[in-house]
Amino acid sequence: MFVHLNGKLVPAQDASVSVFDHGFLYGDGIYETMRGYNRVIFMLDEHLKRLYRSASLIGLPIPWGKDNLRIALYETLLANNLNDAYLRLTVTRGRGPVGLDPGLCPEPTVVIIAHELKPYPESFYKKGIALMIARTRRNLREAIDPAIKSLNFLNNILAKIEAKKAGAYEAIMLNARGNLAEGTISNLFFFSDGILCTPSAECGILDGITRGLILQLAARLGFRVREGEFRRGALYSSDEVFVTNTTFEVMPVTRADKKEYAVGKKTRLLHKAYRKEVSAYVANIKAGMHLSGND
Repeated sequence: MFVHLNGKLVPAQDASVSVFDHGFLYGDGIYETMRGYNRVIFMLDEHLKRLYRSASLIGLPIPWGKDNLRIALYETLLANNLNDAYLRLTVTRGRGPVGLDPGLCPEPTVVIIAHELKPYPESFYKKGIALMIARTRRNLREAIDPAIKSLNFLNNILAKIEAKKAGAYEAIMLNARGNLAEGTISNLFFFSDGILCTPSAECGILDGITRGLILQLAARLGFRVREGEFRRGALYSSDEVFVTNTTFEVMPVTRADKKEYAVGKKTRLLHKAYRKEVSAYVANIKAGMHLSGND
């Protein structure tokens, strides 16, 4: 296995980051998770755009341009001979003396990891996963801007611990006002009276790239969509529930706390539409590679 570390491909066993790196010491950094399908990185431009947004929001200069990052991501994918893959691009503040001042770090650390994506069990998509609503609340928007895809995940980890103790696969977090926000690694959707509902950005969520695509697909399919504020009761009284992220795609939910749901036709239809979008995207990128002679 090879890792792209600060501009070079190195064997995984030789890929190391300093104990004085501020990403390690303080969680001072950002990241993006991407999925590769048949050697094509899905929605790469959107992920890079969000990475640079996160960097801007924390005043972190990224030493490479987007084109260089694209090349590095594909180099890592190909060096590991991967078809269907999970990729993670991490940028930290870099190495520096102990202290919170970002100015202590002269150069960011850039790491790209790619490994084979192990598919989720087929039973997850046929029968759904279990959710629970965690006691741990989502960080205040005024404390940490949810638009920053930060390395600091302790808030989410505490909710995940709750989920494991409750025998649930994923935890849904409420915001400080008690409204539904998001999962530890996912965005939440549910159908209520035929309307596709999802917490809005104002609820303190990260605007997931998969979430955005699902909203577009839902509109194309003629679903009514409502982004807004919802209490937990709205989830319990809904007809179908699913969660989304880059690796989940569209993951059906069979239970939230004590409320059970069937895996519904609308959820399956959206997942089918999502997979169709992936196939079209991959075919388009591959066609472009062929025309440019990079096939």
